[in-house]
Amino acid sequence: MKAMVIKDFGGSEVFELREVDKPTPGKNELLVKVYATSVNPADCGVRQGVFGPRIKLPAILGYDVSGVVEAIAENVRDFQVGDEVYYAIGLMDGDGANAEYHVANESIVAKKPANLSHQEAASIPVAGGTAWAALIDRANVKIGETVLIHGGAGGVGSFAIQIAKAAGAYVYTTCGGYDADFVKSIGADRAIDYRNENFVEIIQRETGGQGVDVCLSTVGGEVLAQSLIATKVDGRAVTVTGVQGDLNFAIGKNITVHFVHLERPRPKLEALRTLIERSQIKPVVGMTFALNQVDQAHERLQQGGAGVRGKIVLQVA
Repeated sequence: MKAMVIKDFGGSEVFELREVDKPTPGKNELLVKVYATSVNPADCGVRQGVFGPRIKLPAILGYDVSGVVEAIAENVRDFQVGDEVYYAIGLMDGDGANAEYHVANESIVAKKPANLSHQEAASIPVAGGTAWAALIDRANVKIGETVLIHGGAGGVGSFAIQIAKAAGAYVYTTCGGYDADFVKSIGADRAIDYRNENFVEIIQRETGGQGVDVCLSTVGGEVLAQSLIATKVDGRAVTVTGVQGDLNFAIGKNITVHFVHLERPRPKLEALRTLIERSQIKPVVGMTFALNQVDQAHERLQQGGAGVRGKIVLQVA
């Protein structure tokens, strides 16, 4: 099969197209023909060597999958050949989906939403699952609460806005001014231009000094630390990235701070499928590249800025 492989850590130039052995499913595993995958910040981190020797080279990246089951091994109970599926692969679980085929244990796999294309479905598992883990599993967002989401136009952020709205929350989000109309179109009640506006001042003013019930940061730096000022007493703060700055402000306000990494994705993907098939959530595919253009996809994701909304998808089949 064809696969895009990295032979060294480094820039986007480390990718090369190779012919590699087609994997064979073992016990409890499925062989999936990959129709689409996507690019996440974690892909770029792995490529750059952030995770060091834990990633064995040569490596195939790509941690989202949407495809069709081509073969099943013994003891597979929930899937049949021909099923359309989607799932998220763990960073340390071996080769990824920048290839024509992938093998996965059925425990991480879910049926693909019937109303989506493979390209749309491939944008969901890592970003959508992470947003669900942050807001539902950790923050336990409730009807009528207020939520602040940093980076609302991005992959995790665009899902988080829609999940928070589906949960009945009022949603603030930060984004570039050029994305204000976009984030409102997917459910944000209030867009704050992080370049020209002070989100702490705005939220304190608009909530009568109380702050939000929940803040979710999808961006690094001192954003989470600053957000604690704009979070209620007994509120919840969640981040899906590393942080900088002093988090001690949480102590005086009894704020619970969660650091979230996606685990056990299947239940989250099954819940997301329900909302997607009810049209309460719709994935945002900002750009699509061919598999052999994965280097360009990585460069575009790292460039960021205007024009990168939602997820960048790689079409494989």
